[in-house]
Amino acid sequence: MFPRSHPDPLPTERLAALADKVRADPTLVYARSEDSDEHGPPLRRRFRLPNLPRRGLLALGVAVACAVIGLGSWWQSPAAGPAPDLALVSTSAPAPDLVVNVIGEVATPGLVTTTSGARVADAIHLAGGMKPGTDLHNLNLARKLTDGEQIAVGIPPPPPGQPGAPQAAAPQQKLNLNSATPAELDALPGVGPVTAQRIVDHRTRKGPFASVDQLRDVEGIGDSKLAKLADLVHT
Repeated sequence: MFPRSHPDPLPTERLAALADKVRADPTLVYARSEDSDEHGPPLRRRFRLPNLPRRGLLALGVAVACAVIGLGSWWQSPAAGPAPDLALVSTSAPAPDLVVNVIGEVATPGLVTTTSGARVADAIHLAGGMKPGTDLHNLNLARKLTDGEQIAVGIPPPPPGQPGAPQAAAPQQKLNLNSATPAELDALPGVGPVTAQRIVDHRTRKGPFASVDQLRDVEGIGDSKLAKLADLVHT
């Protein structure tokens, strides 16, 4: 084992001389520890910020915060896509309502309201439906409704000749050739205003017609037209 070596202590005379210099000029120690080129710039000057006014620092903080918020909003905003198609709006007017009167063998007879295009079966359904055993032979359930009509469910039509039964058309009265006016003759089938005036002129010149067959003497009336007029005129 070798003995441990130690650095030689400074001579007492040198230490005493250094102590005298420090007591005489204390700035020597600060200069060597902080201001010397060997140790770099002092720590206090190395990390010291410029002495800005408080208003300047506040304005700087607000500007930085606004920039951060704006950047975040731009980053999170979705990319602009194509504009959505506008839905086509129908300009057609709504169908008018129909009001019909349902009577007879239904649960709730009376007025019902339905839409245009509805049928007889729809009106009966709105009136509560027909009663069991109702005879529907005289009712067309598929017929389209008209506004204001009356639907008789299970009610047989009245016999001919009684109130409510359709009346047969009255037979047309025959027209007198010797007293008819040109307007009345013009209303006959196949007779126009020209032929009607010729009939009147023939009657004026030759006298009253003795028979319907004499219409052959009028210009413009042949056998076919005379056959149409034979049952409509008389003398």
